[in-house]
Amino acid sequence: MIKTDTIIIGAGPVGLFAVHQLGIKGLNAVVIDNLDKAGGQCIELYPDKPIYDIPAVPECTGEELTKQLLSQIKPFKTKMFFNERVEEVTQDKENWIIKTNKDNQFFAPNIIIAGGVGSFEPRKLSLKEAEKFEGRSVFYSVRNKEDFKSKNISIFGGGDSALDWALELSKFSKINLIHRRDEFRGAPHTLSEIKKLEKDGKIIIKTPCQLEAIEGDKNIRSITIKFDNGKIEKINTDIILSFFGLIMKLGPIAEWGLNMNKKTIQVNPKNFETNKKGIFAVGDICSYPGKLKLILSGFHEVALASVECFKRARPNEKYKFEFTTSSKTIKDRLGKK
Repeated sequence: MIKTDTIIIGAGPVGLFAVHQLGIKGLNAVVIDNLDKAGGQCIELYPDKPIYDIPAVPECTGEELTKQLLSQIKPFKTKMFFNERVEEVTQDKENWIIKTNKDNQFFAPNIIIAGGVGSFEPRKLSLKEAEKFEGRSVFYSVRNKEDFKSKNISIFGGGDSALDWALELSKFSKINLIHRRDEFRGAPHTLSEIKKLEKDGKIIIKTPCQLEAIEGDKNIRSITIKFDNGKIEKINTDIILSFFGLIMKLGPIAEWGLNMNKKTIQVNPKNFETNKKGIFAVGDICSYPGKLKLILSGFHEVALASVECFKRARPNEKYKFEFTTSSKTIKDRLGKK
C-alpha cells in the first residue's frame, strides 16, 4: 500500500497544478490517470490548438502548457500512475483507501478529483469497416499536424473541432468538409473564414450527407458519401478525420456517494470539498454557483483545496500562508537559491 498526503485523480493541467500547490505546502501526492500520459483533454483533444486564456501566456498549445506544468512540478518528484483507473474507494477513519484496476492501493487523508469531465472517448464512425483503418487512415483527433501534410483529407463533423481543423489543415492539404446537415455549429468568425476558403477552392463543403462506404487495403484510397436526396459520390481520400464529439463516462466516481448534478460533482466553493470529508473536486468536473469551466478557474480551485488538504494531513500544525516571492521554505522546496 502506498501512503501519501493526497491522491490526485487526473493528470490534466488542473491535476498537475494541484501537485504544485500541495508541494509548496510541504505535502506529498501521487497522481492516477486512465490515459497513457499527462495532459488530460489538452493533450488528447487539442495538443496543437492554441490556448489564449492562461494568465501571462499570450498563446500556447495544450502540449506546451502540459510540458511547462510538468517542468514546474519536477522538484517534487511526484509519482504518476498512468493507464490506471480507480475502481474502489473506502474510508478508514479519517483516511481514504483507493484501489485501482491494476490492484495498486493508495492510502491518504485527502483525495482531489481533477478528472475533467470524467473518462472520455470519441464518438466513432458508425461504419463498421472504419475500425480496421483506425490509427492509419482514420483519426478522431490530431496529435501532430505534420502527419497530415499534402494529403486528401475528408473531415466529418459540424462543430468547432471540425471547422478549426479544416481551417488549419487547408494551409497544406486538400480538404473536404462533410456534414450531415446544411448548418454548422461553429463560431461565426470561423464559419466566415471557412466560406472564404470555399470560394477560393481551398475547402470543398459537402452537405447534407453521410459516409456510405470506405475503399482501401492497408490504407484508405477513397470514400463514398450519400446525400439526403439519394445522390452518391466517390471522393479520393487518404485520411478521414471524424469529429462527432465525445462520449463522457464518469465511471466508478458516480458510485462514491458524492452529490452529483448533471454528471458534475457539487462542492463547497469555500474549499471545493464534496459532501464527503477529505474528498475534493476541482476543474470541469465540479459545480457550484457561478462556476466557469476555464483552466484558470481550476487553478484557483486547487489553490484553495490544497489549504484544506494541509489542515487534514497536518492536523497538529497551524497553516501559515506565505508568499512564494519571499518564503525561504517554499524556495527550498522548489530547489531555488
